[in-house]
Amino acid sequence: MANCSASIGPEDADVNVGVDRLLLALWQLDEGTFEGDVVHDTRDAHFPAPVESAARRPDVPLDLERSVGIVAGKEAAETVSVGHSLLIGSCSQRSRPDCYDPGVTIIHTSPLPAVDIPDVAVSQHILRHADRNPDRVAISDGGGTSYTYAELRDAVRRLAGGIHARGLSDGGCIGIMAPNMPEYAMVFHGVATAAAMLTTINPTYGAEEVRFQLNDAGATLLITIPMFSEVAREAIEGTDVTEIVVIGGADGALSLDDLMGDPIDQRPVNPAEDVMVLPYSSGTTGLPKGVMLTHRNLVANVCQMDHVIVYGENEVALAALPFFHIYGMQVLMNGVLANGGTVITMPRFDMVEALDLCQNEKVTRFFAVPPMVLGLAKAPIVDDYDLSSLVQIFCGAAPLGAELQEEASRRVGCQVVQGYGMTELSPVTHATPQGVNRPGTSGVAVSNVECRIVDPETGEDQDVGGRGELWVRGPMVMKGYLNNEEATAETIDSDGWLHTGDVAELDEAGHYSIVDRIKELIKYNGFQVPPAELEALLITHPAVADVAVIGVPDEAAGELPKAFVALAPGASITLEEVQEFVGEHLVSYKQIRLLETIDVVPKSASGKILRRELRDRES
Repeated sequence: MANCSASIGPEDADVNVGVDRLLLALWQLDEGTFEGDVVHDTRDAHFPAPVESAARRPDVPLDLERSVGIVAGKEAAETVSVGHSLLIGSCSQRSRPDCYDPGVTIIHTSPLPAVDIPDVAVSQHILRHADRNPDRVAISDGGGTSYTYAELRDAVRRLAGGIHARGLSDGGCIGIMAPNMPEYAMVFHGVATAAAMLTTINPTYGAEEVRFQLNDAGATLLITIPMFSEVAREAIEGTDVTEIVVIGGADGALSLDDLMGDPIDQRPVNPAEDVMVLPYSSGTTGLPKGVMLTHRNLVANVCQMDHVIVYGENEVALAALPFFHIYGMQVLMNGVLANGGTVITMPRFDMVEALDLCQNEKVTRFFAVPPMVLGLAKAPIVDDYDLSSLVQIFCGAAPLGAELQEEASRRVGCQVVQGYGMTELSPVTHATPQGVNRPGTSGVAVSNVECRIVDPETGEDQDVGGRGELWVRGPMVMKGYLNNEEATAETIDSDGWLHTGDVAELDEAGHYSIVDRIKELIKYNGFQVPPAELEALLITHPAVADVAVIGVPDEAAGELPKAFVALAPGASITLEEVQEFVGEHLVSYKQIRLLETIDVVPKSASGKILRRELRDRES
């Protein structure tokens, strides 16, 4: 996709920079003495009732007090599912949160009500409003293309029939490489209804990156648009893909209409086991891996948001975040459709176009990333638009500073909240319920989520105020990485805890803040940039003898990838030369932004790059 542009002033134009790259891209303890295992819970917590409408509410303090109970033993403790903190272990100390034995396991549970998760295929849940509101617009591009709920469901069933007729149903894999458009939802749910798998591909990828994903996922059909058909043709060489389908049609390729068949109902699936979508993620480290998300993972996470984003009637959401990315796919596309709202798609983010759509389409939900929020807070052109329809701006993909969050809220006139998640978590595990906002935090654990905060050095669980790696468990945790049992085992332990690699802190109000990362991934404008991938590429440059890549903090982008290069004898290299070399092989956001030459890349005795030493040089 081309860089976004508009006829606006320089201050406004700056807003689009970085956003486009991203879119290519979540107590007070009673006194007492205890013998045995201890459970801390919030069954009597004063938590606001779910909001019943989309009306704006002032901030309401979240007062989560603790009640403390004593259970007979570990088995009994493990059955307690309510509340905020569950302690399993031996404790005979006074009841202060910092007075627990090193062996105690502290499980922090969601303060939100648990939700029931239907045992159905994802499309059966997402499109369930087609009977109740058949004539309501489900998804539109804000221009000439739109589908009502009835039209979308009918198109999904016909596409599923065509996929089945070609022998691709019941486990076959299809790739889609397209920007946001109404047909994206049709393809997603057509594949799901056929009980096939869909791998979602970044449309700005080069042929090498697309080919890797197609091969790894085992795709045999690729769906794209005319703009990317040339890359698609090059990418399928050396893969099992035998046909390219072009939405809108192109010479020498099937159109999406050609793929349609006789309508069918949902093909049989095992929701808990059958993989529906394969987005790619670098996980906590390393090269991109296929994330196996089942029908149940997807349905569960949509349901888990029920007490966080409470939709009213006639809701309209702006969809600038890409559907190939788990945030756009689940929180936006599926989440809004599952609640009977209207999705307005944007193929790429442009501030002026976004403001036009918000005003003209009466957008109520603006799903954003930090650079967008920065624009809403700072760009002068925002004052020219009526944004009074907005109920909430939900920001994710990267942390948002409290001051910017509050500034944007004042400027636009609605609440700005944050969430936290990962592709491997379908994706949301933490979010801010309406009316319960603590700027600078990622909110509370959503329904049916358990958390631990574990000191990476000592392995000890942390209570309120302590810092450690965030571990999460629940129905949204991925099935695993495709064809990579080792990486799966490194990420999900034998007790089902997914180790996020992010360092978190839990405050007295039950809100989590992501304060650091122990993983090596660089978060550039919210998108994952694996240092290992850049290092493996740069080491092939003739001027480079050794190289290490780290993320350097940046207010606008979050982090900038910086390369530390040890030069080959007699060689020299410039940042421009590095960028040209990287640009020939990788997508634009996987680009070196800063360069420094050094004599030796610091490494441990085992040969591991000592990135901490490099980060210390930047502080």
